Amino acid sequence: MICRVFKLLKRAAGVLLALALLGPGLSNGALAQLSSPVPDGVPGGLPAGSGPGVHSPYSPFAPLPDRNDVLPWSLLSDVKVQVVNQRVLPVFSATVLALNNKLQRVQGFMMPLAPGERQTHFLLTSVPLTCSFCTPGGPESMIEVRTKTPIKYTLEPVVVEGTLAVLADDGYGLYYRMADGKAVK
Repeated sequence: MICRVFKLLKRAAGVLLALALLGPGLSNGALAQLSSPVPDGVPGGLPAGSGPGVHSPYSPFAPLPDRNDVLPWSLLSDVKVQVVNQRVLPVFSATVLALNNKLQRVQGFMMPLAPGERQTHFLLTSVPLTCSFCTPGGPESMIEVRTKTPIKYTLEPVVVEGTLAVLADDGYGLYYRMADGKAVK
């Protein structure tokens, strides 16, 4: 009995210490804000891990520059989902399905899948995953890229051209894959 009371007191002391460290005037409403709220300005109020991701104005990395010669992430991330046999599968619009197995250009940020200065297999993402202020998107915000010629890793945005596959039921949960990619200016 004494041991149980001691454990409860220890837990309560930990909670009180945490509240004291968080500062005076912390109300129950503020406590609710400690969980991961959806940042203001997130399209559709999407939680982290869905949609195109959010490039924070506090990011030390510049956002993707506007370009007319690349597929916009707004198009690629416009994906609905459905549950089939306890699996979440993407449902693409006709516009996105028309991109399948065609030469496309996409700009984004590299996320290497192997160590090294030069990459032939990486993820291209809509927001920099190295930005601690940015909110990452879901599978609709990344493309698995394979290149014949290695591309030098950079924290700056890159443009990659290759054959885009739209994946309706990928074993890794990806929605897009690019083959025979190459860096373009």
